[in-house]
Amino acid sequence: MSNDELSKQGPSRTEKDRFIHRDLSWLAFNERVLEEGDEPENPLLERAKFLAIFASNLDEFIMVRVAGLKRLLDAQYNREDRYGYYPQDIYREVREKTAQLVEKLYSVYEQNLKPGLAEKKIVIKRAGELTVNQQKFVKRFFDATLYPIITPMAIDQGHPFPMLASKTLAFAVHLLHKEMTHLAVIPVPQSIPRIVKLPSVKDSFEFILIDEIIRDNLKSFFRGYDITGASLFRLIRDSELSVDEEFSPNLLESIEEEIKKRPRAKVVHLAVEKSCPELLLDAVTEAAGFFKDEVTRIDGEMDLAFLFQLVGQAGVAALFFPSYLPGKMSYENIFDRIKEEDFILHMPYQSFQPTVDLIKAASVDPDVLAIKMTLYRASEDSEIVQALKAAAKNKKQVTVLVEIKARFDEERNISWARQLEESGCYVIYGIAGMKIHSKIALIVRREENRTRRYVHLSTGNYNERTARIYTDIGYFTANDDFARDISDVFNVISGYSQPARWKRVISSPYDLREYFFEMIDKEIEFQRRYKNGFVFAKMNSLEDTRMIDKLYEASREGVKVHLIVRGICVLIPGVPGLSENIVVKSIVGRFLEHSRIFLFNNNSEFRVFLSSADWMSRNLDRRIELLFEIHRQELKDHLRFVLEQTWKDNQRSRLLLPQRTYSFRKADEDKFNVQKFFIKHYG
Repeated sequence: MSNDELSKQGPSRTEKDRFIHRDLSWLAFNERVLEEGDEPENPLLERAKFLAIFASNLDEFIMVRVAGLKRLLDAQYNREDRYGYYPQDIYREVREKTAQLVEKLYSVYEQNLKPGLAEKKIVIKRAGELTVNQQKFVKRFFDATLYPIITPMAIDQGHPFPMLASKTLAFAVHLLHKEMTHLAVIPVPQSIPRIVKLPSVKDSFEFILIDEIIRDNLKSFFRGYDITGASLFRLIRDSELSVDEEFSPNLLESIEEEIKKRPRAKVVHLAVEKSCPELLLDAVTEAAGFFKDEVTRIDGEMDLAFLFQLVGQAGVAALFFPSYLPGKMSYENIFDRIKEEDFILHMPYQSFQPTVDLIKAASVDPDVLAIKMTLYRASEDSEIVQALKAAAKNKKQVTVLVEIKARFDEERNISWARQLEESGCYVIYGIAGMKIHSKIALIVRREENRTRRYVHLSTGNYNERTARIYTDIGYFTANDDFARDISDVFNVISGYSQPARWKRVISSPYDLREYFFEMIDKEIEFQRRYKNGFVFAKMNSLEDTRMIDKLYEASREGVKVHLIVRGICVLIPGVPGLSENIVVKSIVGRFLEHSRIFLFNNNSEFRVFLSSADWMSRNLDRRIELLFEIHRQELKDHLRFVLEQTWKDNQRSRLLLPQRTYSFRKADEDKFNVQKFFIKHYG
């Protein structure tokens, strides 16, 4: 639809005219990730990593969003969603777009990435391409490692189709014995890496996939039978948890029970090799309970997420982004440094270590009385979790909110929760009907005949691994107003205290949306009076339609709105009479843009906020999130500087057009890559 056509519709626009469907917007984001895998300026192994990220992202989308649509279709739900789509309509568009993206993925992989890797002597071999020495190596590997752990599974009246876990790769094998046909399944082991490094000449990296080794040795599993057909297939199951939290007597046990059901959940995606014989495909789809006409045929290596492993084993430094050292902050005592003045850290350009040091120092400091903290996603080898366990053993009062409903981290978080409890920590498992997404830590310390509280707030998780690849802002303060507010926040989370408007923080689901509305309304009023209304915001996703309608209102009043939205953006910018004063950019690059920063011009006395929340309905209505204002002028100036520099990017930035597509036009002169800039700026 053209701009003129949209403009003519005026206030009678339908939801489809005003919003991009969130699922289509998410697929557009993943397409931008795929484009990075096809970007010649990116180092070769980094491009491989982007393709693996794309594949992994798409799996999660299918497990959650496609699965949700299938549930609606199965229930014969037939109402329009808030974007103006019926379930069958958006399901059809999602399937069509997903098929296009998968085709594009394999085109990039086969035509660009694989030849590029081969030029650098990084090769994935087929069984028939092995040297004599490599054949011997593979034979030993099969006999000693693969054969002992693989269990072929017959499919017949006495042996139903196995409950293969989601994302399992397996071979379907058609067998003939005494004029009788049989079907068997061989799951590809997930307990060992999928990619095996082969012996090769110096400065070359040659690999083979374990499924290729299994394919070459299928006869070993079926002695006395003739193999008449074989194909690799991969299934994905519905992975949404269905827990009635309000009536669950033990949320932890309920989540654990739901996780156990995942291997038996409905198959929502089935992929087979393009060469799969029709009779074998019929048998697999019938056994899996999946519609044959919805099967995805793959012409190439299935599940390119294995490229993560290839990248880890092909250690050629020149094929990665140049290494750098995050900027470090010097201090002898982290508590003295925080008392000196409030400060912020901008990860990954600055080291995450002060955050770790704060918790580690608190765990052993004899003057520390208590530690309170939220954990949403922690790394597997988390120093922070180890410090919390040590703190409890050192007789500190340790309270930890572990969000066990963090999607796909449920099992890890349940494990952390049990370990923390066993160490003596008081563990809270969340609130029924809510996710605790805010990232907060509070340290209570005895000092000079008084009790002082130290606060850390962040836009990102307490995760040492992601702090090296996500852009986030961490804020440290010993301000008494902040400390009182955060103490009250923990009381709301852990008990029955009623929330109120605090001095320094604003919280969802209570009043966060309304507060943002108030700030935007002020910009509308300033625009009417002084013609200087301006909103500048950076976030991961913009999906809440009420928030978007408020931004549309501001735009119609003349308020300038600049939005940096990495992922989902349901808003349509640049439409006359609707959003002509709104500009939206998305940056996909070396680091995942994760920080949430909000700036309101406030009649040239600008105000700056940080938050754990995106402008999504789930963040504003179904999660406990925090928004907090930065008052120290030096820090405010720096955060505005961060926004302005990010807006200037003309190398990794895409512009969202009124036609709902993203324009990627890299500047040939005056090149500015904001992520490279900040590496140098903080270095």
